[in-house]
Amino acid sequence: MSAVYEVGTSVEVRALHVMPGVEGPEGELHAHDYRLEVVVGRSDLDDRGMVCDLDLLDEALTQVADRLRDRDLEAIRPPSAEAVTVEVFAKWLHDELADTVAAGGGHHLAVRVWESPTAFGGFAAPVT
Repeated sequence: MSAVYEVGTSVEVRALHVMPGVEGPEGELHAHDYRLEVVVGRSDLDDRGMVCDLDLLDEALTQVADRLRDRDLEAIRPPSAEAVTVEVFAKWLHDELADTVAAGGGHHLAVRVWESPTAFGGFAAPVT
């Protein structure tokens, strides 16, 4: 594996979801305090000595979190998914941020959506 520089940021957001066909609280609409974590990478630094402008990245992530805050994640569920799992959420978040990351100079974006202090789902792919 080749060397990669990385920068990242995170934000917390409370949002609602339901897991269809599951008994108990998970099978009903319930809230999670999610932590959305993004890491941008590239093999070399730009002419400013940066991977990606962190202010730009932080602003984009905050805007996405503000759109979801205290809302039902059903609004972002793709037709192919039964529910918005942390994996589905991570892919959606990657898609939402990919253009901003690429415009900011990043080459690769990794996203983790934490639904508890120890459990997360993630998605990572190039953005260029």
